[in-house]
Amino acid sequence: MSKPSTAGAAPEELRRRLGVFDAVVIGLGAMIGAGIFAALAPAARAAGSGLLLGLAVAAVVAYCNATSSARLAARYPASGGTYVYGRERLGDFWGYLAGWAFVVGKTASCAAMALTAGSYLWPGQAHATAVAAVVVLTAVNCAGVQKSAWLTRAIVAVVLAVLAAVVVAALTSGDADTVRLDVGDDATFGGVLQAAGLLFFAFAGYARVATLGEEVRDPARTIPRAIPTALGITLAVYAVVATAVLMVLGPQRLAEAAAPLSDAVRAGGADWLAPVVRAGAAVAALGSLLALILGVSRTTLAMARDRHLPHALAAVHPRFKVPHRAELAVGAVVAVLAASADVRGAIGFSSFGVLAYYAIANASAWTLTPAEGRPPRIIPVVGLTGCLVLAFALPVSSVVSGAAVLAVGAAAYGARRAITARRER
Repeated sequence: MSKPSTAGAAPEELRRRLGVFDAVVIGLGAMIGAGIFAALAPAARAAGSGLLLGLAVAAVVAYCNATSSARLAARYPASGGTYVYGRERLGDFWGYLAGWAFVVGKTASCAAMALTAGSYLWPGQAHATAVAAVVVLTAVNCAGVQKSAWLTRAIVAVVLAVLAAVVVAALTSGDADTVRLDVGDDATFGGVLQAAGLLFFAFAGYARVATLGEEVRDPARTIPRAIPTALGITLAVYAVVATAVLMVLGPQRLAEAAAPLSDAVRAGGADWLAPVVRAGAAVAALGSLLALILGVSRTTLAMARDRHLPHALAAVHPRFKVPHRAELAVGAVVAVLAASADVRGAIGFSSFGVLAYYAIANASAWTLTPAEGRPPRIIPVVGLTGCLVLAFALPVSSVVSGAAVLAVGAAAYGARRAITARRER
């Protein structure tokens, strides 16, 4: 089933430095990011009182995706994630399409996350602050994956502390009411699915563990433990936070909130906590940005090795053992985007792209044999079906822009194949 890489000679490998704890922390840094501070409001607008049902649907799909990704990552412990799995199990095109969706979509996400951090840290100079954040975090990544893991530990600790304070403030206030958790007539099937798609995007960062497969010690043991552990912790955090905020604000006020967690602590009488929540959101955005740059650069490395991207980006730094050229290239593109445009409202295709990415991961997991660690058949079936359903349940603008990005990638792949075939004649 497997086929050799088209890159020719065996590439220089990255250094395996991450254990289970570091892999879990990087996953948490990617998932418990700015999404939890912003995703609840649009999800409530879509699902109304069915918000928690949407979270449950997203959790089921995410569990299936995480299980498929973990089994594949243990089998193929190389940088690139689903780009590698799709290439090895389904063929070159499907791996390329997954990599394309990830790199293009997540690069835009990087710029959006940088601008989010900039708007929190220094609202009057959001673009300049965003560029500075990209430069600093790219430098941290270039200094070695262990440095990134250490910084992520601190970021995750701060964000979890802030979220815990929000939950305590909300649940101990006199305004908390369990009646607001009841599912009413405003919850529709389509709305719940759309909310699930929006919430899924907020905690889809467990792919970061898989894309770092070449830098994890004992990947056959570490990755299958790290991915579900990180996902389980994140789902528990999201469920507790969503429940607490709903109990204070209710679905209608939550849907209208510009800053849901800040509004929740104010409604609970803890106005003093609002600036802390704002600072937590900024730190969370930086954590997501750090993990995103890590993931995009590793997929860029893998695609460069196979010459789907410039081969010069496949270089590994002789001392730090990181894909420094890929990291610098990703950082440069993100910095330009963050400096020149506000892409926060124009990355709907990223949600569509990440669901397409995981759909390919589940299809790849279906082809595994029992000897290769295949998950129970129901896992990739539910994961694949769920990804496709949620992708097309997203707002129309997200579906159209996402499909357009995939079409451009497919056209580029076809053009490259045609040019290569012509040269070989």
